[in-house]
Amino acid sequence: MQLSTRGRYAVMALVDLAAREREAPARPVTLAEIAASQQLSQSYLEQLFGKLRRAGIVTSVRGPGGGYRLARPTARLPIADIVNAVDEPIRVTRCREDGPGCLLDGDGAPVRCRTHDLWYELSQQIHRFLSAVSLADVIEGKVAVRARELAGDRPATLAAD
Repeated sequence: MQLSTRGRYAVMALVDLAAREREAPARPVTLAEIAASQQLSQSYLEQLFGKLRRAGIVTSVRGPGGGYRLARPTARLPIADIVNAVDEPIRVTRCREDGPGCLLDGDGAPVRCRTHDLWYELSQQIHRFLSAVSLADVIEGKVAVRARELAGDRPATLAAD
């Protein structure tokens, strides 16, 4: 499963921004720096950062020497907030949560597909995981440790017993 491009790029850009802030806390980071470092389009980043600014995740500094800063500490910035800020809800089912279903029965009435609950639960698990992982966890390389903690340190298996 993959996040949308917009959600992934927003996370990548903010990880870059946060890492640069740690190296030089007094200096705002420009989108040109992030674009060059992450090999992303600067105009695309401008669109993302507009949404991130409106969501209160980053602040902008105008003028010479201007750029962006994080609006809150990395430890208090869940990855889910970043993804949600760029309008990318994570959905893995085609059923709308508030809708009657994604298929039509023989009479043309809407019904939920048989796999709806499976995909809905997966979507919820992804949201819970991204809500529990902060930007600081990513920068500090704690994501794998965090994933094991959330899973109760159970090894994942793909083969049926």
